[in-house]
Formats: sequence, C-alpha cells, structure tokens
Amino acid sequence: MTTWRLDRTYRSSAGEVRWTALGDEGAPPLVLLHGTPFSSYVWRDVARALSGRFRVYVWDMPGYGASEMSAGQDVSLARQAEVFTGLLAHWGLTDREPTVVAHDFGGYVALRAHLVHGVRYRRLALLDAVALTGWGSPAYRLLGGHPDVFGRLPAALHRALVTEYLASSSHPGLHPAVLERLVEPWCTEEGQAAFYRQIAQNGPDLTAGLDGRYGELTVPTLVCWGTDDTWLPVTWAHDLATAIPGARLHLIEGAGHLVQEDAPAELTAVLASFADPDGRGPADPA
Repeated sequence: MTTWRLDRTYRSSAGEVRWTALGDEGAPPLVLLHGTPFSSYVWRDVARALSGRFRVYVWDMPGYGASEMSAGQDVSLARQAEVFTGLLAHWGLTDREPTVVAHDFGGYVALRAHLVHGVRYRRLALLDAVALTGWGSPAYRLLGGHPDVFGRLPAALHRALVTEYLASSSHPGLHPAVLERLVEPWCTEEGQAAFYRQIAQNGPDLTAGLDGRYGELTVPTLVCWGTDDTWLPVTWAHDLATAIPGARLHLIEGAGHLVQEDAPAELTAVLASFADPDGRGPADPA
C-alpha cells in the first residue's frame, strides 16, 4: 500500500522535481497533477491502473512529497504553472497534447499553464479543483495567515495538526498507513516549515483574474467531484462546469475531497473513458 517511488529528477526554477512515468512509451500521454497538502502518492492506484492504456506521468510539485523543500522557496501556484510548462517540454509532450488530470490546486496549475503559458492539452479533467475565487477553509486561512507562529509548534503538536487536517480530506476515512504516508513528508524540520510556507504563498484570492477567462477554454473538459467534499463543496463543481463552455460534470457519490482514495475504481473508469483516444470522451453528465 505504501510503495511508491519517483525515480527521476528534473531541475526546475523552483528546485528539484521528482517524477516518474508508467506504461508503454508509445501509448497516449496522460499527466496527473496533485494538490495540497498531498503529493503524487495519492495517484498511485489510479496511475497504475491507467498505465495499461496510457503513458502516465506523475510528479511531486516543488515543496511537496519527494521534491525539494527549502527555505525561501517559491512554491506559489503561478510558479508551479511555470514549472509544469517546463516539465511538459522536458517530457517531450509540448506537441503531443497530453490528457491532463488535475486535482485540488493542481487544477489551477493546469488551467494557468494552458491559458497563460499556451500549453496545449488534448483533454482536461478537473477533479475537486481549486479554480474559482474564494476557495479555502477557515482552517486554511488561519494557517496561511500565521506561518511563522505555526512553524514553531513542537514537533508532536505539528504532527497532530497535520494528521487531523489530512484526515478530513476523506469522507469514509483514510487507511492508517495511507494517512501516515501523506503526513510523513511534512514532519521533518524542512517539511514543517514547507507545510506552512505553501499555505502562506497560496491564498484563497490567488485565482482572481484567471477564473474570468474560463470562457476562453475550447479543450474538452470534464469536471469530476466527490459529493461529500467538505473542503470544496459540490456546489463549486456545478459553478465550474457552468463557467467552462461545453464542460461535462460527473459526481462521485459518497466521496470526499480526496476522491483518489475514496473511490479509486469509479474514478479510474471515468478517467479512462474520458481520455480514451478512440472513444467519445467525457462521461455522461451527472
């Protein structure tokens, strides 16, 4: 359950990025983006399942998971979009137009790379995505407003806070081993500082300006959401699908914010159908 290794390195403008690819090199490319405070580890089951039909690329953003965490690091979503743009070029996908599946604030990163940096996608799936202005729970805003204070918490209190915070991302509850794996990167000396740094740099109003451009999107788009997401309520899914021309909406019953853990089989089936180069694309609307 906990085995997951990113065995390749890319030197980005924001630090070292760890990544890997699964599946046949000649298969259609599909890229998975994680959000906060997660890493590519949440994609492990879905990535492995999809790798039978696609060349699946996964990565940990700078400041997350196995990638570099360092003092003074720029881990803003704007910088992550720049890193993603460079990484796609590094993978040789600039002209191949991959299908991109983006969770949480990975959604904003993918949207910004497309709308601001001109990266082309074949299809785009937005999963419980940070995309509309006003996101961010009261807890998120509190932590982001006082990173220096929380950064000095005793290690045991910090671990307890991160554990409770991450546990709330699932509706049915995370397996203890999975929860521990998600918590662990944030509990080193560098990780504790990085946890509060990434929140402080990515405030809820960061999406202002970009969300007014979603009407420009022409790439086939799927909005997929857990009906029991308490971080980004399902009403946001309807608003986002309405803002994107032609977007299709698929709701996953009983799943919370971390749909990859709550409903991996249904999610994999939906994404495989959506990304199928020989199929009609998006799943049926909810």
